[in-house]
Amino acid sequence: MQATIKSKAEFAGVGLHSGAPARLVINPAPAGHGIVFRRLDLDGVENRIAARWDNVTLSPLCTLLDNGQGATLSTVEHIMAALAGTGIHNALVDVDGPEVPILDGSSQPFVRGILKVGIRLQGKTQRAIRVLRPVEVREGEVFARLEPADHLEIDFQIDFTDAAIGHQEKRLDMANGAFLRELADSRTFCRQSDVDAMRANGLALGGTYENAVVIDGAKVLSPGGLRHSDEAVRHKMLDAMGDLALAGAPLLARYTGHRAGHAMTNKVLRALFAQPDAWEWVEVSAELENRLPGAGVSAYGPLAGNEAVLG
Repeated sequence: MQATIKSKAEFAGVGLHSGAPARLVINPAPAGHGIVFRRLDLDGVENRIAARWDNVTLSPLCTLLDNGQGATLSTVEHIMAALAGTGIHNALVDVDGPEVPILDGSSQPFVRGILKVGIRLQGKTQRAIRVLRPVEVREGEVFARLEPADHLEIDFQIDFTDAAIGHQEKRLDMANGAFLRELADSRTFCRQSDVDAMRANGLALGGTYENAVVIDGAKVLSPGGLRHSDEAVRHKMLDAMGDLALAGAPLLARYTGHRAGHAMTNKVLRALFAQPDAWEWVEVSAELENRLPGAGVSAYGPLAGNEAVLG
């Protein structure tokens, strides 16, 4: 069954790259609306951007949406993951600038805000996208693959020379609440040398040790250290969750990412939808609904009752 947020949820912070103040409001939307972003600061152009794979444009550091009519919005992956993980299918998301606020660098603040105001079922059947055969994109050792499955699974591997990260791999069945329990609080991460280089080029101006895990070799420079020993691969899975949500409907598939990033995940979606025999629409039955990432999370109650779920 389709779902939206019960009432608006508001968030304020800064843009990761511009460092400028950023405000975001998730508003309820009718059944069939989908997830749509609206740039409130733009006049004279079409300011709505549908959250879809075919609106993604090349960006090396985040997922950037572009409606082709003068409106762009960057760093949508964390809020998209939160919406997918809480089972929100319809929302109008207002943003007052070119970037989604980075908040603490994870999806957890968005999840908390959504659960605080609540989730409303809309009485309309939801559709899902079933992957029928494997589809893969590869660039050297980096690859992303989608394979048939009866629910969403994410399997991810990363390899970094930095001892604070090294080799990490994790596989999760994303059914009912797994995103909230396992991935939502995992923060974006980067090397101190990358931060220095980005700032020298006018990027990452809003980045701090409080909204990213910053590493330097074997050291974790961010206060309090890691939230999970494998926080880096968990965050990569969080990003993949958000990028896969741009399919426009829940995916019934196993996603495998090996050293993949935003671009590779979008490329595998493009490869999937370029092959009509590789996927199909299916109506979500009551039994199938119980295997979707957001199933049941609306039943968890007030925010204070979600601490064990959110971590």
